Amino acid sequence: MAGSEKRQRDAQIKIRCTSDEFTAVAAKADKAGMSLAGFARATLLGTAGPRSRRRLPVDGTALRQVLGHLGKIGSNLNQIARYLNTGGAPAAVLPDLEAALIENARLRDMLYEALGKAPDHAPPAIPSKFIPPPST
Repeated sequence: MAGSEKRQRDAQIKIRCTSDEFTAVAAKADKAGMSLAGFARATLLGTAGPRSRRRLPVDGTALRQVLGHLGKIGSNLNQIARYLNTGGAPAAVLPDLEAALIENARLRDMLYEALGKAPDHAPPAIPSKFIPPPST
């Protein structure tokens, strides 16, 4: 038996709408984190049904920006680690490390927003309190 023959939902309701109406309904479904069909069932019946899966609303442009910034942060952290592993002074890279952590917190908030979640705006853990001052 093919997968399509096992479907529990075997009847369809078809409606015509304008492109603007379709775009508005699709945006509402995306904002609700639902497929268009699940959103329609939820609107018409009050429930999307037992097998309807929720989708995360995603802002693709924001996610691509985040990926680019994460690459930059990773490169910066790699350079900092290389410097420290070759005997560099921790205090010399502290401003760069703090900047990377601040940027990381900003990207975390962008990811929350791209996924349709409320960002927590938690401050980054600044390492200056963990690194002892240079001995004089």
